[in-house]
Amino acid sequence: MDLQLYESLRLSDEPVVVAVDSTGVRVHKAGGWAERRYGKKKRYVKIHLAVDVETKQALAMIVTTDGTHDSRVFPQLLRKTERRGKVSKVIMDGAYDSSEVYETLEQRGIEAVIKPRRNSRTYTPSEPRREAVTHYKRLGHERWAKLKGYGRRWSVETAYSTFKRTFGEFCMAKTMKNITKELATKAFIYNALINL
Repeated sequence: MDLQLYESLRLSDEPVVVAVDSTGVRVHKAGGWAERRYGKKKRYVKIHLAVDVETKQALAMIVTTDGTHDSRVFPQLLRKTERRGKVSKVIMDGAYDSSEVYETLEQRGIEAVIKPRRNSRTYTPSEPRREAVTHYKRLGHERWAKLKGYGRRWSVETAYSTFKRTFGEFCMAKTMKNITKELATKAFIYNALINL
């Protein structure tokens, strides 16, 4: 089977608000492969999802090894999401608090709702990030979260929880190609269940 999660989507023409995050999935049967390929045991893969906060559908997914940082994958994830429709706002946690992410969203005219890291400084070279960090520090977390709608980020956490409770927290495939295919099939089924 070669099912793509996009085939099970129910889309509209309206701009969407997207929540983005990643989670780890254990590579259940691929211990030997992971050890031979990467020289370490107990590896896992990361699923990076972009979830529509209204419908809870997974709009885009990328599977990487556990050493890949979330902010590095984000531009590719955003491009895949935009193929499904217009994105008006993206809500993310501190793992995406980087100048590159802010610049990418600014160029596309998308509102960035990213919780700044604790040690974020206001003298960053990126103007969009500098403004966001200044705004966050001036308001404080509670008021900022309420004003920006940061609580809606939990839709991606809910999607991961549902995904893992339905399919488990592991993959049975042994190679990265087949792991990606297995997770894409599970995402297809997840979207189909959401849209029943």
